[in-house]
Amino acid sequence: MSGLTELAAAVVRRATERGLTLGTAESLTAGLICATIAEIPGASRVLLGGIISYDPRVKRELLGVSQAVIDGAGVVSEPCARQMAEGARAALKADITISATGVAGPSGGTPEAPVGTVYIGCACERGTKTHRFCFTGDRQAVRRQTVEKALDLLLETIEA
Repeated sequence: MSGLTELAAAVVRRATERGLTLGTAESLTAGLICATIAEIPGASRVLLGGIISYDPRVKRELLGVSQAVIDGAGVVSEPCARQMAEGARAALKADITISATGVAGPSGGTPEAPVGTVYIGCACERGTKTHRFCFTGDRQAVRRQTVEKALDLLLETIEA
């Protein structure tokens, strides 16, 4: 069993034990967080679904990310990750949702958000927390590190 599979299995097991439902809102990972969870037998008991929001319009229309955030801080930002997680929680009616937005590369980085910059948000009834990460490696490495950290944060939130 790979590290991601073990982590996803722990997320499913603990969410099942606690009777919690999960959802995702993903940009740069394009559904990899949700797919990693769904690979685990029994995931259907806790995983409600995911919203892939690669385009800013989808972030705005399906997740409720404000146009002010899109035009101001931008889609690779803490406020965007926060609003994505909160919007997914409302849309999916999940107990806990995780969001990921960032720059996987190899291009698209800016001085403020270079390639590897990722924001992950996690929303639950206790509120929303966001985290900024600077991952390294190629596009696939950045996406894999994002999935791993998102699963870590889900597990941490479930166990809190």
